[in-house]
Amino acid sequence: MSEAAVRILKSGMRLPPLPTVRELVKLYQLQALKQLSQNFLMDERITDKIVKSAGRIDTHDIVLEVGPGPGAITRSILRRSPQRLILVEKDHRFLPSLELLKECAKPLDLQVDIHIDDILRFNMEHHIPDTTQRLHLIGNLPFAISTRLIINWFEDLSLRRGAFRRNDTCMTLTFQKEVAERICANLGDKQRCRLSVMSQIWTQPVMKFTIPGKAFVPKPEVDVGVVKLIPLKQPKTDLPFGLVEKVVRHIFNMRQKYCRRGYGTLFPPQDRDDICYELFQRADVEDTLRPFQLSVDECIRLATVYKEFIEANPDIARYDFRAQKNVPTEMLSDEYV
Repeated sequence: MSEAAVRILKSGMRLPPLPTVRELVKLYQLQALKQLSQNFLMDERITDKIVKSAGRIDTHDIVLEVGPGPGAITRSILRRSPQRLILVEKDHRFLPSLELLKECAKPLDLQVDIHIDDILRFNMEHHIPDTTQRLHLIGNLPFAISTRLIINWFEDLSLRRGAFRRNDTCMTLTFQKEVAERICANLGDKQRCRLSVMSQIWTQPVMKFTIPGKAFVPKPEVDVGVVKLIPLKQPKTDLPFGLVEKVVRHIFNMRQKYCRRGYGTLFPPQDRDDICYELFQRADVEDTLRPFQLSVDECIRLATVYKEFIEANPDIARYDFRAQKNVPTEMLSDEYV
């Protein structure tokens, strides 16, 4: 029996007898859809471990689960007895199994709200208007949306909006193992990328553990990493999110070359070398470092001098090197997730 289940049994709280997730999948003929990047977790020990990684969940807390599917992680969350559980699931086929969990939670005085909706468009402030309760975000994310979603949430965090109106909303999420490693990659790690820097400006990312692909149905081609992202009490910059993301994205667009090469694509070719030389001098950053060798602070300093430059030269802010004719292939080839 899992540790979480033992704790609940000792406290006298337990869910009524339920079919297993595997039985529900078979009962409702719930086949995973490849186009929605669906993979089901069946092992209760693993789902309990994911929820445990979220840290303490109090009886007055709210938990929002992204993509509950047939409800495996949902059960582990319910055993932790939050005051309210919000389920955001895009696929309506899972509604019967989630409704079953909702009914089972009623005698325990646990509020469960089910929304058939796309998490990328879900209005947090409408559905969670009260900020007096702590919110936890937990989810086995579809691979297809994981990077986009986390970048959206970093922007929300920078603006203290949506799920992040409080500064203690932690995220406990699954990613492809390689993406999880990139999020947590430290200075000098060759896995370090745009996502590493963006996550470390606004959060402290922690790789909790790895789930082997064989634990999922159907088995994905990759293993999965569970990452907890803890918002920093004091973010490392107050620069506009869009500006920082733009600068970091350009730097890592050519991640195998000197950092001045990617940074230079922020500027028109005719003045690029002179501008870059000046801005790297002002930022006190060595322009022959590779992008993965740049610290978070150095990236922020490069973003700061870029902001100052476009304030003095506003037309440059609209420059888009990809829109120019005859863009060298080398500028388009490197991955910069």
